[in-house]
Amino acid sequence: MKSSDIRKKYLQFFAERGHAVIPSASLIPENDPTVLFTTAGMHPLVPFLMGEAHPQGKRLVNVQKCVRTGDIDEVGDATHLTFFEMLGNWSLGDYFREQAIPWTFEFLTQELGLDPKRVYATVFEGDADAPRDDDAIAIWRKLFTDSGIKPDGRIFPYPKSENWWGPAGQTGPCGPDSEIFYDVLGDKDRTKHAHGWQGAEPCEPACSCGRYVEVGNDVFMQYFKHADGSFEPLTQKNVDFGGGLERLTMILQGAKSVFETDLFKPLIAEIEKRAGVKYGEEEATDRVIRIIADHVRSAVFILGDPRGVTPSNLDQGYVLRRLIRRSYRYGRQLGMEMPFVGALAEVVVRDYADAYPEMEKNRGRVLAEIAAEEEKFGRALEKGLVEAEKLGRKYAEADVIPGDEAFYLYETFGFPREMTEEVIGKPVDVPAFEDRFKAHQELSRTGAEQKFAGGLADHSEEVTRLHTATHLLHRALRMVLGDHVEQKGSNITKDRLRFDFTHGEKMTDEQKTEAERIVNEQIRADLPVRFEMMTVEEAKAKGAIGLFEDKYTKLGNDIKVYFIGNDPDYFSIEICGGPHVTHTGELGGFRLLKEESSSAGIRRIKAVLG
Repeated sequence: MKSSDIRKKYLQFFAERGHAVIPSASLIPENDPTVLFTTAGMHPLVPFLMGEAHPQGKRLVNVQKCVRTGDIDEVGDATHLTFFEMLGNWSLGDYFREQAIPWTFEFLTQELGLDPKRVYATVFEGDADAPRDDDAIAIWRKLFTDSGIKPDGRIFPYPKSENWWGPAGQTGPCGPDSEIFYDVLGDKDRTKHAHGWQGAEPCEPACSCGRYVEVGNDVFMQYFKHADGSFEPLTQKNVDFGGGLERLTMILQGAKSVFETDLFKPLIAEIEKRAGVKYGEEEATDRVIRIIADHVRSAVFILGDPRGVTPSNLDQGYVLRRLIRRSYRYGRQLGMEMPFVGALAEVVVRDYADAYPEMEKNRGRVLAEIAAEEEKFGRALEKGLVEAEKLGRKYAEADVIPGDEAFYLYETFGFPREMTEEVIGKPVDVPAFEDRFKAHQELSRTGAEQKFAGGLADHSEEVTRLHTATHLLHRALRMVLGDHVEQKGSNITKDRLRFDFTHGEKMTDEQKTEAERIVNEQIRADLPVRFEMMTVEEAKAKGAIGLFEDKYTKLGNDIKVYFIGNDPDYFSIEICGGPHVTHTGELGGFRLLKEESSSAGIRRIKAVLG
């Protein structure tokens, strides 16, 4: 079964069961300071999981583009990816376990044809906060029995660490989940592990040997966790299913890794041709090919996104730059002639254009940015060669190159340890290099956790006020600078807002003062803030501004439009999911702290309320 068939079957299956098909949201989260990228299908739906009415109703389904880079250094094995597609369906206060689990089982076994005898389930075992999920256990026992399979030994209760989702932050919706695993070996003896015999203990889904692959997870959001650690039953109970397209494709195509599926084969074939190597003959080479394939695919999706960012040294731009430069660096390791990343990117655009039309639409931008970044990195590597030669002369009499010196070349010029050894002709002190490398990773990880702490989509009072302020600022900037100003992203914490917009030059002090004055004028006027549900066409006719991207134009149903001011002289009309205050007077006051460049043609404002 082709990966494209899996996408179509999934959407069709749940559409036939009353789910509205919604498009993938942007990879760049809107008004969410807690993560750099959209990391799961539920991420853009947090407001609706918390009770807001979704324009498409209470049953939703989509295939969501996701990026997770926390394990970027693990990429190269059989399963780790930075970009992936997540199959997701949701019930927003509609059906619950009794319907969700049977549908999941039916889709996997009847629509996709997975062998039900190789399916296993895990459930929450219960603790002081919540009871054992006996309802899920009963449902699974009936499903197995009705399929002619003895349920004993197929359902495994596990603690919160394995079978509980959330909350995303310190507080919020959460609940038990039921994960579905598939036995990729399929023989009767569960003491046999995927990587050989490892003792007489029976192998079960919690085992990390690789025999069992998780193919889906039904989350039952039925509790709210408070700041004091207590749990309260939710009024609106939700279901959130997530399944990995790449893993399902791997199983259905009988592949040993996700890289040996139709999702990667054309890209790997292009790498083989350009590098003059063969995938599948030597593990070290395979690992390098996988890294290049993963990173190029991720970089293309980030650049090709409707809110696509450009390479930089900050936030999403830094991750993008790292992906492109790692691709370039490993390509050189295979002996690929430069430049080559752009040629590989063309394969990704071509292969995904049908599923994600924005890829072809933004093809020119994708290739131009990659070409520019390749050129910059090429120059950096040339400088690194000069420094490596100096290092070689410095340690001409030594047996090994000190690890901290080799790490300097890696950190500053992107030189992997192997390249330093090749240029200088001597081994590097590997333990010392690895110590520096791990310390660098930990520092980066700690910084990210501090910067993006707090959970998904904070809906606190402070964030709600700042969210409303971005609408006032957006309109004020258009009044001061012109109608070419368009929002290119925002990032809001409880302390400040950050707003990116299109403008080709630095704002003057006079322009900044005037924009600030206009916003404060609207705050003093204490204008009413309300929303209406309307079609995209009606919103445009009203003069609404906002990101009219695929997620709106493809819906075909009503969207939420916020009005600030009094009819007919509204100050701002903008499409947005919320949340917002009811009157601008609640904002208190607005102060613009800083205006700076974000990337080419994009400016950034940081501001506070008080």
